[in-house]
Amino acid sequence: MMRTAFYIVSVVALVVVALIAQAWPPFWWMLVIVVPLILVGIYDIHWATHNVLRNYPVIGHLRYGFEFISPEIRQYFVENNEDGKPFNRLQRELVYARAAGTVDTQPFGTQMDIMDVGFNRASHSLAPKKVSPDDARIVVGGPECKQPYNASRLNISAMSFGALSPTAVHALNAGAKLGNFAHNTGEGGLSPYHLAGGGDIIFQIGTGYFGCRTPDGTFDEDKFVEIARRDVVRMIEIKLSQGAKPAHGGVLPAAKVDEEISRIRGVPMGKDVISPPAHTTFSSPEGLLHWVARLRELSGGKPIGFKLCVGRRHEFMGIVKAMLKTKILPDFITVDGAEGGTGAAPPEFTDRLGIPINEGLAFVHSCLVGASLRDDIRVIASGKVVTGFHIIEKIALGADMCNMARPMLFALGCIQAVRCNTNTCPTGITTQDSRRAKAVDVDLRQKRVAHYHQATIESFLDLVGAMGLNSPSELTPELIYQRVADETERSYSEIHVFLEPGELLTDTINPAYAAHWEKAQAEAF
Repeated sequence: MMRTAFYIVSVVALVVVALIAQAWPPFWWMLVIVVPLILVGIYDIHWATHNVLRNYPVIGHLRYGFEFISPEIRQYFVENNEDGKPFNRLQRELVYARAAGTVDTQPFGTQMDIMDVGFNRASHSLAPKKVSPDDARIVVGGPECKQPYNASRLNISAMSFGALSPTAVHALNAGAKLGNFAHNTGEGGLSPYHLAGGGDIIFQIGTGYFGCRTPDGTFDEDKFVEIARRDVVRMIEIKLSQGAKPAHGGVLPAAKVDEEISRIRGVPMGKDVISPPAHTTFSSPEGLLHWVARLRELSGGKPIGFKLCVGRRHEFMGIVKAMLKTKILPDFITVDGAEGGTGAAPPEFTDRLGIPINEGLAFVHSCLVGASLRDDIRVIASGKVVTGFHIIEKIALGADMCNMARPMLFALGCIQAVRCNTNTCPTGITTQDSRRAKAVDVDLRQKRVAHYHQATIESFLDLVGAMGLNSPSELTPELIYQRVADETERSYSEIHVFLEPGELLTDTINPAYAAHWEKAQAEAF
């Protein structure tokens, strides 16, 4: 029906143009519009790959046009302040305000539904305290660490050069220098842009060993030493897995792999860079810890740790058993959550694998407590940290400090366009297109990164004091509440199961942990 109508309308349009043009010759210019539309329609009917276009030539393109701009329509005109994924408008606007140093206060009361299931809050005190700025820092480094690092409680999480543009990496590192906090390189290697700002570096080693790999993709000790012995490199993090794509190697699309990235990572140019899903340097919990010890030695005694998203609980417990067996401890463990972000990942991995940050964090902390190892190991929470309250929440569940990634990108100017995997980021942050990357003004954005960090730390310390505590170390799960389905609240100590100190070393283990502990092996994952 529509195909027939198209041909009828086309013939009528040509006749009308011809008749009018006879009386008024300038009207022949209408053929410039009519003829291309007719040609498009003929192509749609006979050769288009979309079913809609074959049945609705020409006008069917409106459907795809509207679909193309629908994300922007929803974001700017449809969604309310609490909508928007993965970060809602309230969160984004707060980051923008704090980064710019403008008003970040709120009038007229909360816009959140505080009676909604899942709503979290902290308990304040009628005897608030003033918390020292010194409590915004904490020392990372266990008994075997010769160069402990006095770290900020909040740092920039792992984001690689390649996933981010040169100007974005430079601005983040310069912001870290201004704000006196650390910048994690991500698994993509240590680039000149990580060094350009002079900020403290956490060097991450992924399964691809980028920056410290041999031509065949295995670990190169000599290249690692060259990086790890730099004064600016303060900590080294082994990436076992990340929340957005656990048990899946990193993906850097070929469109982003230019000559510079090829040189820094040690990979072929113009091909997708896919990290292996697992390390080749070790294959067991014991192997992991022996490598931790080796890296600590090669680095000159700097803090060595590992990052993971918790999946099979007995596998992490196997690492704990290996710690007890080998007496080798990491200096820190970074716990990522299933809600963590990435530049590119299969949706099934992003949506359906991994334990959320709060559950994984409480589990890791509790295992270390139950094995009497917690005092010598720092725990870092990484996943959906935006405000001072999120830091409070994570520390109450067992973290010592936090990392954040996407909010730092908001401070750089990210608008959550969600085009990170296309090399067409409209803000120049997640692209290797040099023309787009110029949009990131390093001098301006480094200040905004530092401002946002400072304001978030200040809000964190203010909240600690409002809760009647002298230090973040006094935070406990009893002080954070979550509204549950029966229209009541439960504290985090009631929602999550925590072990007593040394409980895993006894014969009486909480049933929530006992089966996993029994299954765990130090010799194999």
